Amino acid sequence: MAKGLFDCTGKVTMVTGGNGGIGLGFAMGVAKQGGDLAIWARNAEKNAAAKTQLLEAGAGRVETYIVDVSEEETILAGYDQLMKDFGRIDCVFANSGASPGYNSVFDMPTDHWFNFQKTALHGAFFTLREAARHMKARAEAGEPGGSLVACGSLSLFQGLAGKMEYAASKCGVLAVIRCLAAEMGQFGVRANVVAPGMIMTPMMGPADGPAVQYLTAQYSPITPMRRVGKPEDFEGIGAFLCSDASSFISGETITVDGGYMIRG
Repeated sequence: MAKGLFDCTGKVTMVTGGNGGIGLGFAMGVAKQGGDLAIWARNAEKNAAAKTQLLEAGAGRVETYIVDVSEEETILAGYDQLMKDFGRIDCVFANSGASPGYNSVFDMPTDHWFNFQKTALHGAFFTLREAARHMKARAEAGEPGGSLVACGSLSLFQGLAGKMEYAASKCGVLAVIRCLAAEMGQFGVRANVVAPGMIMTPMMGPADGPAVQYLTAQYSPITPMRRVGKPEDFEGIGAFLCSDASSFISGETITVDGGYMIRG
């Protein structure tokens, strides 16, 4: 049954890190619009729970996979299985990332820098590249279209003291997306970045825990919407970017930050 302007029925969407947090928010938006979903993540228990939620929300079909996106080989194997199961890929959210671990450039070990980029930058690149490859092949067979989405952050616009491994990965992924937008447009494929603001996800601990309480108290008063974000705030943009309603939007960075970046 058609879901309206953001209808995702018949589209296959893959979300890396899609079993929780912002990734699950993207996936829930697609599910509520009737789309089919493939979830790549490393925790089988969380995958199973996410599958149940997504099916209850209205997804046509949901399959989950244990995929470590820090390795090119596992990404390639993941796409092989996805294509065997679904036969196509219409939209990809390269959402998996890593958390910065140091507060100063002088404290960060060299191996941490390189290991961080394996997931946050290289993994996103390989994920997007292989999706683009499948979309290009489908376009050459007579069916153009597709949507490539990466998860950025506000570090695309402002410096974060001591978090340069994180900021560098996000800026690198933005460059990848803009290049894909330039190259893949001829195949009807668009590529965009979603840049979250301060979002309270399960990674930050329980809602009544000290980390969430502290960040909420710090950021709510200086955010025009007077609150911090939550994973549900990504459902709408997830459905929109998957759907044909976004078919002429490409190369853009869309902030989901409650207006934080427009403060004077």
